[in-house]
Amino acid sequence: MTSHVKESQSLYEIDEWNIIEKGWDPTLNRASESVFSLGNGRFGLRANFEEIYSGDSLPGHYVAGVYYPDKTRVGWWKNGYPETFAKVLNATNWTRIEVVINGTILDLGVAHKVTDFCRNLDMRTGLLTRTVTVELEPGVLVKIVAERFCSMAKPDIALLRYSITPISGVDSIVLIPSVDADVKNEDTNWDERFWSVDKVFNGGEEIGCIVNTTEKTNFTVATSFSSSVEVRGKKILPTGLACTEFKASVVYDLNPLEGEEIILTKYIGLVSSLNFSADDVESMAIAASIDARNLGFENEYDLHCKVWEQIWHDGDIVILGDNKAQQAIRFNVFHLNATYRGDDPLLNIGPKGFTGEKYGGATYWDTEAYCVPFFLSTHDSDVAKQLLVYRFNHLEQAIENAKKLGFSGGAALYPMVTMNGEESHNEWEITFEEIHRNGAIAYAIFNYVRHTGDVEYLADKGFDVLLGIARFWSQRVNFSEEKKMWVMLGVTGPNEYENNVNNNWYTNYIAKWCMEYVVEVGDLLDEKYPEAMAAKRQAWALNSELEFADFKEKASNIFLPELKGTEIFLQQEGFMDKDQTLASEIPVTELPINQFWSWDRILRSVFIKQADVLQGLYFFANDFTESQLLANFDFYEPRTVHESSLSPCVHSILAAKLGRSEKAYEMYLRTARLDLDDYNNEIHEGLHITSMAGTWMSIVEGFGGFRVENGIPHFTTTIPVQWEEYSFRVRFRGRVLKVTVNKKETTVVLESGDPLQVSLNGSMIQL
Repeated sequence: MTSHVKESQSLYEIDEWNIIEKGWDPTLNRASESVFSLGNGRFGLRANFEEIYSGDSLPGHYVAGVYYPDKTRVGWWKNGYPETFAKVLNATNWTRIEVVINGTILDLGVAHKVTDFCRNLDMRTGLLTRTVTVELEPGVLVKIVAERFCSMAKPDIALLRYSITPISGVDSIVLIPSVDADVKNEDTNWDERFWSVDKVFNGGEEIGCIVNTTEKTNFTVATSFSSSVEVRGKKILPTGLACTEFKASVVYDLNPLEGEEIILTKYIGLVSSLNFSADDVESMAIAASIDARNLGFENEYDLHCKVWEQIWHDGDIVILGDNKAQQAIRFNVFHLNATYRGDDPLLNIGPKGFTGEKYGGATYWDTEAYCVPFFLSTHDSDVAKQLLVYRFNHLEQAIENAKKLGFSGGAALYPMVTMNGEESHNEWEITFEEIHRNGAIAYAIFNYVRHTGDVEYLADKGFDVLLGIARFWSQRVNFSEEKKMWVMLGVTGPNEYENNVNNNWYTNYIAKWCMEYVVEVGDLLDEKYPEAMAAKRQAWALNSELEFADFKEKASNIFLPELKGTEIFLQQEGFMDKDQTLASEIPVTELPINQFWSWDRILRSVFIKQADVLQGLYFFANDFTESQLLANFDFYEPRTVHESSLSPCVHSILAAKLGRSEKAYEMYLRTARLDLDDYNNEIHEGLHITSMAGTWMSIVEGFGGFRVENGIPHFTTTIPVQWEEYSFRVRFRGRVLKVTVNKKETTVVLESGDPLQVSLNGSMIQL
């Protein structure tokens, strides 16, 4: 099968544990700011320079869960349309260090010459280092080394160490570390400021602090720094303090000797009212920054590294013989762990994480479909459970959201995009029609229970969500007298290059499954938790005999379009009316088509943005024969342009299952290096965090063939010809399993936990 993806070249050097950018290319800066982003699950930032930079840049410091409901420019006057698009906010800049040399501001954008530039992200430890030699004007040279990390051990602190060494022509250096609240979102609809500044002050001789509060949503965030400057191990005292409307600074005036390294360290404390009282965040942030300074950079770094060491022990995937593939999977695993900690049910996983503003930083169905499997297998099950609790906590808003669209009786439609449970997406074909997101949420509950055996969750919270979703599906279908079946009209499937279609196969199938699953869960709870089930009947006015019968009847008679005479499931009715060209026929100069074609042309084309029918076959592979899987894969993959980050991983998994190893490897590299190689020319907007979990899935569920059936882990393994060996760990019901696959054999080792039966390549073995 021929490839039809645009060729890409690596933007960064290939290294197993590092992302390395050598040489200064201002046109690449925004992309690199995304790639070298850092986070610790509570806050994060793009890789903006510490010093002032006048060139092209997207400044970005973000605080998890803090958002603003930006009023939209379109749609809000129509019934059912959300009035706002909730957005993650560009928050107080805590990295800023103004550098003035001989009275001139250091700025790489206007410097006479920039040499020896190198950015390095050490993924093993989460440390970002930048080195550069700058010639401000002829004969005036300095060397800069900047290091930073967001502490994984203490999620309310970050540390930054900035050294500057005069090489020649330097008479004076002024260093001005600060916190700066003069920030705005690049994507604001009305050019508004999203923050009001409550307080800007210096809390001591080397401390600056800003307290600000979001407009409308009233989140209060305190950002504090304490600083220190050393030369040859001797502490240098500041010469002044400064506060303006938006900025708190400390000033250090120095007259350095040539070759004398000056080291400035900033200790950041960042606390929000999402987790603490607004009255306390100021004192907590200041205390955190002072405590970090007292402990010191190296000691805080050691604590931080110990957390990463455990993360990599549990979640690393080791690939031998293919450094490009090895670097890519670690890059993806690194950013997933930097984005989400799983210790707060108020938080979820934004598609861009802490790397950019696009998609508003809000929650999509990506979390349930892609991220839940990753966190289930690489962390304690409570981490993934928090993602389910997040949706349970928004059930009432989902019911209210459905009510706005005319549904009743406790029917729930979860938002396509949300921060707090309310819909905040404003494109009609998405907001009203891409309702398959409901199915992904139900599937995540099923997936969690299948993996953990935690049936009690169903009795506690899961059934409530499933019932609301099933009630939505039962009302969303209507009976077709012509077909004598239940149909679903006016939807958009996962493939967003098709809008307002009838009987999207994937949407209809997952609706059918959801209605069947809620009946199955109800029967299970009647048997195991009768008192809880009785309480749910009361709480939700559920007549299970009548309502379950309705669910079963509609599920068994829902219309699923097929191509007659074949085993192909039609993406939607009318799909074969399109000109059946293949993606390989698109000129490379017109890829990606979403950047070269009109939307009208895309919608009329046969080309598929991402897995649609194949998404359903991935979820429910056991419902279909291998012949059906193969027929649909061979039909749809050549028509797919993979211009969604969520697409290649599904194709890789299915290709591995079907023995299409070359295609599986091609799709693995595409999903794994999507951002590193910038396949779709868009990483300047931020990374594709949620699809990174699909990269992990491509190896563990694709090449490793991992799945859980009837409480037993199954592994059906393959290995790409490019690899000598690969290994990974999965957590399963209190146990840790390590799987190693090479060209000769596959081994599964029970590293911890009780004895366990597993299926390995079709044979049952006892560990």
